[in-house]
Amino acid sequence: MLNIALPKGRLGEKVYAMFEAAGFPCPSIRENNRKLIFENEAAGVRYFWVKPSDVAIYVERGAADVGVAGKDILLEYEPEVYELLDLAVGKCRMAVAAPKGWRDDERYTLRVATKFSRIARDYYASIGRDIDIIHLNGSIEIAPILGLSDVIVDIVETGTTLRENDLAVVETIVPISARLIANKASFKFKTAQIERLTRELGRGGKESV
Repeated sequence: MLNIALPKGRLGEKVYAMFEAAGFPCPSIRENNRKLIFENEAAGVRYFWVKPSDVAIYVERGAADVGVAGKDILLEYEPEVYELLDLAVGKCRMAVAAPKGWRDDERYTLRVATKFSRIARDYYASIGRDIDIIHLNGSIEIAPILGLSDVIVDIVETGTTLRENDLAVVETIVPISARLIANKASFKFKTAQIERLTRELGRGGKESV
């Protein structure tokens, strides 16, 4: 049985449809109930729903053999997992945003508000810019408006929230999408199953990494 961690929500539903189309169905997952674990012995799969930011933890710790996690999570937490496939869904970008008309004054330390401290730190280190990280867990957009920070580093999908708060993207750090990941030990002992899953998902026009 291959244990598969899926992210709750719209992305997870879209990803499950991809697994189903690839030949790994579990009809009970589409039933209207509050169950979190579903299995199909005939197909050799057991799916379970978890919070998107927790998928990598379940995979890294071996509770799941494979899972689907956003590239943002993989970059921020650097879990010890194998990244097997870019599923090319859940596309967005990690970006720097600031109030419209803002200009960076390099005489001062840049104040950066973000949920993604490692990504922000690595990005600014790569361009040699001194920063002060202000780690926030929500409502990142109001930080520069209230003078808490100069800029924010956050995920941008449509940009609507930024525009509604008079912010604009000033730099894209990295494109983000959902990735198929695997537990390292599971990959060793369930190589054939995981490679078959990866191959069948890849046939849908997805990009191997």
